[in-house]
Amino acid sequence: MYVHPLRIFGVSHNIIAQVIDNSGALLVECVNVLKQKVNNGWGSVGDEIVCVVKRARPISAAAASSTTALKVRRGDVRRAVIVRTKKAITRPDGRLIRFDDNAAVLLNNKREMLGTRIGGVVSADLRMKGWGKIVSLAPKVV
Repeated sequence: MYVHPLRIFGVSHNIIAQVIDNSGALLVECVNVLKQKVNNGWGSVGDEIVCVVKRARPISAAAASSTTALKVRRGDVRRAVIVRTKKAITRPDGRLIRFDDNAAVLLNNKREMLGTRIGGVVSADLRMKGWGKIVSLAPKVV
């Protein structure tokens, strides 16, 4: 289905995003954008969201028995930070940066990453919004 670029506002309710860390989740659905007063509820890169895990990797019996395993299951409500959006982001020098999909990284209650690795491209705007740890773990920053 073709969606015109001008009709994409950002990340809001019911938007599906890929999870690009190794926490165990594959797809999440946005439930709420946290602390977003300026943009009428639309989130952008670096904003925190509350999301529901829609698809997760199966947990093996060996991993389920270990206490250190990250058990992210389908239906879990988690926090995440947006790292890529379909909505074009305007840089201070006038360039527009747009990605092919929406992506997020899962967080715990202390605003720390659940996973230990990131498997995809992230936006450089994360560094300006205080997410330097995500930028340092990413294989490529655009």
